[in-house]
Amino acid sequence: MRAIVTTRNGDVDVLKVETRPDPGPGKGELLIRVKAAGLNFADILARQGLYPDAPPKPCVVGYEVSGIVEAGGGGVDQSLVGKPVIAMTHFRGQAELVAVPARQVFEKPEQLSFEQSAAIPVNYLTAWALLVAMGGLKKGEAVLIHNAGGGVGLAALDIAKHIGAKTYGTASSGKHEFLKERGLDYAIDYRHRDWLPMLKELTNNRGVELVIDPLGGSSWKKSYRALRATGRMGVFGMSTASASGIRGKLRALRAVMQTPRFNPLGLMSRNKGVFGLNLGHLWGEGDKVANWMSEILRGINEGWIRPHVDRAFPFDQIAEAHRYLEGRQNVGKVVLVP
Repeated sequence: MRAIVTTRNGDVDVLKVETRPDPGPGKGELLIRVKAAGLNFADILARQGLYPDAPPKPCVVGYEVSGIVEAGGGGVDQSLVGKPVIAMTHFRGQAELVAVPARQVFEKPEQLSFEQSAAIPVNYLTAWALLVAMGGLKKGEAVLIHNAGGGVGLAALDIAKHIGAKTYGTASSGKHEFLKERGLDYAIDYRHRDWLPMLKELTNNRGVELVIDPLGGSSWKKSYRALRATGRMGVFGMSTASASGIRGKLRALRAVMQTPRFNPLGLMSRNKGVFGLNLGHLWGEGDKVANWMSEILRGINEGWIRPHVDRAFPFDQIAEAHRYLEGRQNVGKVVLVP
């Protein structure tokens, strides 16, 4: 099989499409012929050597795929062979074949393409955990979605609108029209103005009940200040640290040094909450994640979850795909196709 291999830490030139032995399904596993694989910012950080959970290099990354079940191992339902599916993968997803535990595999919605289906697991499970499972967003509350034009941002917007929340989102001005068409109530251009005073003005100085922030560093301080009483902040990344080589390590160090320290007494005094999410650390919570996924799939069938693919890059254009995502040029999901 062909696979995208991150050969070492570095810039996009370390990414190679190589031939590797075909995997086989073990007990309780399904072998999937990949039709599309998701590309996420964690993959960028892994390439740069800034993602501590990444496997030793050289390695194949990738957390999500869609495709056709090619074979089943012992103890699995063999009638699934030949069926189109979506799967969550603990790395190894950016390849033509991947073996996945059957509990991490779900039926592909008929109305979605393989590319759209590969846009579901990471983005929508992340957004569901942030807004529903941990953020407790309610109808009539307000949420600030940072990077609203990204994959998680659009997923969060779908879910927030279904809940009936008022939505605010930071994004570059070129993405505002699209976001408003998707239902965003207030788009904030963070590149040309400080977003916090703009948000305070839009909310009559009250702030919002929920902020989801993948940026890290000093952004978390501002996001915390954007919370009104009983507000919650969900953090799920540190994309401000993204850069290759020494520059990346220095940016990561600066982001860590700028990270606020939240004291339980201070949180209690201000009636605010802070929580963190790392989807890659939820492999031991399969039943819980499966329940979230069933709600997401229900949302697809009911029409209020609408995965949007910005671009699909062939495996051979993996360097261009990384540059595109790292430069935040995308509106929605970037996927890879063999």
